[in-house]
Amino acid sequence: MAANTISHFSPFTQEFYQSLFDVADGENIKTCLQCANCSGVCPLGYVMDFPPGRMISWLRAGIFDEVVESDSVWMCVSCYACVEVCPKNIPLTPGLMTRAKEEMLLAGNIPTELQSALEFSQRYGNPLGESPRKRAEWANGLEPEVPIMRKLKRPVDVLWFVGDYPSYHPRVQQTTRAFFKLLNALGIDFGILGPEESSDGDSQRLAGERGLFEVLAEKNGKAFSKYEFGEIITTDPHAYNALKNEYPALGIKYPVRHYTEFLVEHLDGIKALLKGNGEMRVTYHDPCYLGRANSVYDAPRELLEAIPGIELVEMEHNRTTSLCCGGGGGGMWLDGFQWEKSGARLSDWRVKEAADTQADVLAVACPYEPPRFEDAAKTVAGADKLIVKDIIELLADAL
Repeated sequence: MAANTISHFSPFTQEFYQSLFDVADGENIKTCLQCANCSGVCPLGYVMDFPPGRMISWLRAGIFDEVVESDSVWMCVSCYACVEVCPKNIPLTPGLMTRAKEEMLLAGNIPTELQSALEFSQRYGNPLGESPRKRAEWANGLEPEVPIMRKLKRPVDVLWFVGDYPSYHPRVQQTTRAFFKLLNALGIDFGILGPEESSDGDSQRLAGERGLFEVLAEKNGKAFSKYEFGEIITTDPHAYNALKNEYPALGIKYPVRHYTEFLVEHLDGIKALLKGNGEMRVTYHDPCYLGRANSVYDAPRELLEAIPGIELVEMEHNRTTSLCCGGGGGGMWLDGFQWEKSGARLSDWRVKEAADTQADVLAVACPYEPPRFEDAAKTVAGADKLIVKDIIELLADAL
């Protein structure tokens, strides 16, 4: 669409269209073929008034004003499935869908549960509404004591960015403590920020709150700048995505790896520590922000295959075609809204696929997933015996 083509559009539609060019490869929206691959692969596109392809069609028609009068964009869980299949490499998730959510927020058209999470993030620095002073309480009673940077007062090799759900959610704290056990067993020199850490802000950004994301990122950037460390590692793919791909544009740039990438580098040392935990059949779920968004597929599987007694089996949808757990892009805080609209939960579909493999364990590598998949396993037929564990927990169990 050339400039003279959009001159007859409403001022809002013109402004929205031009804003997409601020996103990397955003100009590719002009090359859309209307093939509808994006709408077809969207997990909840069938209940959206305006799935991605139709949104572009209406944008081209100059009537995008009507798109943001619908609330169906909140069904988008920012899973990058549409980006994966787009033949023209249009940044649908980080560009079109996120910008539409920004406009919904500005118009005040926002589900209550999402609004609460965003308000908590602004007030407390995390979407769960927990006190920042409690961010390191998961470490209470652990031996040796978890090193907090402001107390440690020396450089470390690794800064562990713990994240929101690993810090506060009771189920995910189990994974956090298991990772602490692994780091100590490997003799890694590390520290955490503790109360100085804020939410990475990535899910808030993808839910349309760019301004809040920048505030949270700047807080973390200031905390990082106080200390000396070699690299950042995190167990959260959403934090990994933010630190790797979004923070550098704000001048906050450090080497960062997801824990699976970090541990694979130490695989020989890990193998020497593993004694096994019995024979089990395991299937692995590729998190959207580790897999499709950042192309990390092999490292998690290498870690699983290194554990004695594990037989790794794949679900029907894996790697680039992996089904979303439903937690990304604000989905963690939209379960009620999305259930009301669709009568379905993406986590149920994924657990059904896992159960169909006859696996004993559904292995994950994202903190959003253990509570979501465990809840699903309670209600999905044939999944009542399925155990959900992070790869970290399986490794720690086998030490």
